Amino acid sequence: MHEIWILGETHQGRVAPISFELLAWARSLGPGTELKVTALLPGPASDPEELCYRGADRVLHAPDPRLDCLAAAPFAQLVLGLFEKGRPAVLLAAATTTGRTFLPYLAAKANLGLTADCTELRLDLADGSLYQTRPAAGGNIMATILTPEKRPQAATLRPHSRKALARDPGRKAVVEILDCRGLDFSSVPVLVSETAFPESGGLADARIVVSGGRGLRKKEGFALLGRLASKLGAELGASREAVDRGWIDYPHQVGLSGRTISPEVYLAFGISGAIQHLAGMQTAERIAAVDLDPEAPIFGVCDLAIRADLYAFLPRLIAALEAAGPEEE
Repeated sequence: MHEIWILGETHQGRVAPISFELLAWARSLGPGTELKVTALLPGPASDPEELCYRGADRVLHAPDPRLDCLAAAPFAQLVLGLFEKGRPAVLLAAATTTGRTFLPYLAAKANLGLTADCTELRLDLADGSLYQTRPAAGGNIMATILTPEKRPQAATLRPHSRKALARDPGRKAVVEILDCRGLDFSSVPVLVSETAFPESGGLADARIVVSGGRGLRKKEGFALLGRLASKLGAELGASREAVDRGWIDYPHQVGLSGRTISPEVYLAFGISGAIQHLAGMQTAERIAAVDLDPEAPIFGVCDLAIRADLYAFLPRLIAALEAAGPEEE
């Protein structure tokens, strides 16, 4: 049996949703009979058992409130102590501020290999090797990385890159409280104040996203997309190419160099589908694309592919929606 550990996160005293995405990644690595999934949870949380209901076999909870503020050093001290009793095959964290702070620190202390911003994982159940795939060379190729001599094999994963598993309250909740006495908190930063900023562009939690790319050919194309997005109650997205050309601001960029999203519906207009863009939106529940190029890579991941000229198709689509009147609740 292969042990998989994930680094859970908390927000305002509860388990953060990104933790459930990591559990879905862990469970995707093999059948339940082959895996034992453990969730590490630093910081106070009133609902650690939720991690079990979402896929963990057990939770190792360190509820000390001082671990709630990027306390990489003391929490690494705690995890290194757990490693002395047995190391897991795999350790996964999110590519968030917490994951990107803690996992490199732990990797340096424990002499581990670490692959950042993975878009795909595969576990060889025969020898326990983790195949970690991420974009390289500016997103033009996908590199698969192995760290065969190090355990655990550590990787971070982009938020919104996998759907969380359905909550199953019938799963047994096993929560073990870790002893935080004796940890050195001298290097922990003190949180003086914090300010919440709204999500730029609203892409992270959007149900529908309308995106444009190089195929729009000009900045004015986004005015058309804006009308469509307004009619659909959608958020505007864009490819890196469109952002680089100055047609729309960076907060709208979808892809590994922008935002990774997982909306219910993703509508792509004039986006060919570079690897780094596909990795940022391919977990959408439904994908439709409009492009003139029949060989556009995005057509390979679409539920609906339309080969058409954007400036002939878009005005007709918008006119049809406007003629239909307001959508009923």
